[in-house]
Amino acid sequence: MPTPYSNTNSSSAPLVPLNLNLPPSLASSRVERLVRERQLRRNDDQPESVQESHEQVQDHTQEQPDSPLTPDRQQRLLVVANRLPVSATRKGDDQWSLEVSAGGLVSALLGVKQFQVVWIGRPGVYVQDELGKQSLAKALEEKGFVGVLLDEETVDQYYNGYCNNVLWPLFHYIGLRQEDRLAATRSLQSQFGAYKRANRLFADAVIKHYQEGDFVWTHDYHLMVLPSYLKEHDPRMKVGWFLHTPFPSSEIYRTLPLRSELLQGVLGADLVGFHTYDYARHFVSACTRILGLEGTPEGVEDQGKITRVAAFPVGIDSERCIQAVETDAVKKHIEELSARFAGRKVMLGVDRLDPIKGIPQKLLAFEKFLEENPHWRDKVILVQIAVPTRQDVLEYQKLASQVHEIVGRINGRYGSLTTVPIHHLDRSMKFPELCALYTITDVLLVTSLRDGMNLVSYEFVACQNEKKGALVLSEFAGAAQSLGAGSILVNPWNIIETANAIGEALNMPEEEREERHRLNFMHVTPHSAQVWAETFTSELNDSILEAELRTLHIPPQLPSDKVVTKFAESKNRLMILGFNSALTAPVEAPRGRAPDQIREMKIRLHPNLEEVFNVLCSDPRTTIVILSGSERAVLDEAFGEFDMWLAAENGMFLRHTQGEWMTTMPEHLNMDWVESVQLVFDYFCERTPRSFVEARGTSLVWNYKYADVEFGRVQARDMLQHLWTGPISNAAVDVVQGGRSVEVRPVGVSKGSAIDRILGEIVHSKHMVTPIDFVMCIGHFLSKDEDIYTFFEPELPFLESGNSSAKVLDKRLGSKGSGKLGGSRLKSYPPMSPDRVVRKIDDERLIEDAGRWEGSSVLDLKGENYFSCAVGTMKRSLARYCLNSSDEVLTFLSSLAAASESFPQKRSDSFKRNGGWHSPTPRVVAVDN
Repeated sequence: MPTPYSNTNSSSAPLVPLNLNLPPSLASSRVERLVRERQLRRNDDQPESVQESHEQVQDHTQEQPDSPLTPDRQQRLLVVANRLPVSATRKGDDQWSLEVSAGGLVSALLGVKQFQVVWIGRPGVYVQDELGKQSLAKALEEKGFVGVLLDEETVDQYYNGYCNNVLWPLFHYIGLRQEDRLAATRSLQSQFGAYKRANRLFADAVIKHYQEGDFVWTHDYHLMVLPSYLKEHDPRMKVGWFLHTPFPSSEIYRTLPLRSELLQGVLGADLVGFHTYDYARHFVSACTRILGLEGTPEGVEDQGKITRVAAFPVGIDSERCIQAVETDAVKKHIEELSARFAGRKVMLGVDRLDPIKGIPQKLLAFEKFLEENPHWRDKVILVQIAVPTRQDVLEYQKLASQVHEIVGRINGRYGSLTTVPIHHLDRSMKFPELCALYTITDVLLVTSLRDGMNLVSYEFVACQNEKKGALVLSEFAGAAQSLGAGSILVNPWNIIETANAIGEALNMPEEEREERHRLNFMHVTPHSAQVWAETFTSELNDSILEAELRTLHIPPQLPSDKVVTKFAESKNRLMILGFNSALTAPVEAPRGRAPDQIREMKIRLHPNLEEVFNVLCSDPRTTIVILSGSERAVLDEAFGEFDMWLAAENGMFLRHTQGEWMTTMPEHLNMDWVESVQLVFDYFCERTPRSFVEARGTSLVWNYKYADVEFGRVQARDMLQHLWTGPISNAAVDVVQGGRSVEVRPVGVSKGSAIDRILGEIVHSKHMVTPIDFVMCIGHFLSKDEDIYTFFEPELPFLESGNSSAKVLDKRLGSKGSGKLGGSRLKSYPPMSPDRVVRKIDDERLIEDAGRWEGSSVLDLKGENYFSCAVGTMKRSLARYCLNSSDEVLTFLSSLAAASESFPQKRSDSFKRNGGWHSPTPRVVAVDN
């Protein structure tokens, strides 16, 4: 498996010998498949394939083909973005002219060969009349596009408002304006409402054109709630989401007043992609800290559904740049620029005029360099291209004025009659001119204060194969993680550091420049935009397949009616019930989010279960065992008034509620490790606020469920390392890791291993004559304790006959390993002591019956009469079935009580009519059993 949230294209993983004759679908792992695809790409005729790709891009951007769709491809990819890659211009009442844009996403998706691409987005025009809407939709459809038409007011609040004034600044660490910091402000609420309405309209467009089996790839912060809308319509829809900007740290993101709904919307996707590992890590952290979800090595888990989170650094069409440099048009520009800047080193900056691009910081660093290096003043020139954006926004107008002021000051101070140190252009440049400028540049300056990726640095590297210029790159640009090895990384806020980096770049030896360029060029050329798109779509497909495999292992819902029928027909029933999170009273979280430690630590029996247990326990054919990891005193308090069996501390202590506690622990159980482990646990309790230790008779548990999630995990890792190298290095113990706990217990102590001893004691105490023909096992158990589900399993339908674990289990159960449907499981126990029988039984007939059953089978269980059920789990489980909460357990047990013959008929009828006892369904506290 790849590194958590890692770039699956990474070549750092060790290469293993691969059988390239196998189809990719048979690859044993995702990494192996990706390595295979990488090797196959390297074996291709690279120049021919690159030329073909370049011709496709040129044809698409210049000749405007009739449709980007390829009819012979059956698998479709619906690309959903805020804007279509076309600009629409109305030529008449029913005539439209469409100009295709040559964006990076367009080029990337042209390289995805296994899909036919359908674009869905806004065409960028407002159409009021119905005729115009119909004609525009038809014109777009002919080109293979689907338009989402929004009215001007919605666009103003959705795009200009919430997207550009709230999300974009926040994601780039600029922060919210003071008026937007107040969650109750009318403007923010209105903008968020428009944001959701727009996302709903995008969802309607996708649903209208969706066909079963399509892949849906949504893009950017404009459409964060779209994945959840799509999954609401069809949970089987294959949805991916990619963010083209940074994702801020959780401490920054949590300042957003309306924050949870956006995260929940994104988590509707099957795969979430970011440019860098940092952004992916920030997203997972936000989900754990704000939503209280579980972060896993693969992504974020919510009720068993895993949204995979990974880094997919985008690239460029590097061959387009390389080949453009060889064209006559670019060569002509190169000659003109070389003559114009002859005798001077050329430094270049290409940025949008935007606060995050750090243009003022760049200019101030250049000024500092000229101030401290007078001999360079006539030998270097800075060409700054500042592409105007959002010129109607006051902040951008102020930025333009500030930049012009700094440029004027520097040119006035260090310029002459014939030359100026800075050439500043407030305009964009055509691609041939830009390639020529990249080619003659000696040093590229990228000083972004925060940038999702910054592909200008990629284009510069691609055009520099002859001159091999130096790259000064901001450490806050996403490209720093990809090109950091061959660049001079700087903190753009540190003017002195950036000025020194300029001097280092200008004075760099030729050998070092060539080596740095080689490293950058080796990354830019193979990591193209096409590879990026192919990797994401391939990973999306893998994520969906893995989710389907997980779903196959998720137990189905318990068939209550069938269980009740078998329960009523049986003659001797055994019910084994867990306690925590299965029979406990739900605790509603205050303020709807954060857990309340005081309330949750007071574990109490669900109040509506008292009457149910009174009914079930009064039936002589029913034996109930409460099997829990809790201490004896907790079980005494919760169940002491009922006629049942209690098995505390994972079954190591047992008693009937009318008797005394006895131990079922194996002989010679070594507990010498307890004191040293207790010292370690106490130490980590002091280091981890809100963590606590549970000291039980046979185990110790360190619980950090109320502590900071990430800090708790770090402390747990440190603790485990310390335990294995110290107190338990030579001890016969098991370390059981729960969701947010660490438990140390002796080897062999588990609910599954204890149930045999428990059952034997119950059989002898009750002097069972009738074999047990119905077993019900319900609980919220740790994976270590799920072997209890298989202890009574007569069929083992989930294990293959050749599976080694099946053989081990068959041996433990003492079965023949037949696993045939409809077979029965027979279990024998050692005969009871005759003295014990005589003391407890005076009736001669009972003594005779008990003697008849001594040494013979007391468990005659067929597969149709065994029901194992996991509570509150949506993950793989050895149980046959599942229930979602303790409230569902209550309803089910109520139906069993209604079916009991000992239940008064009048109340039973009322019980059945009302469907048992019900209660509201607040959040259930997940307590490890």
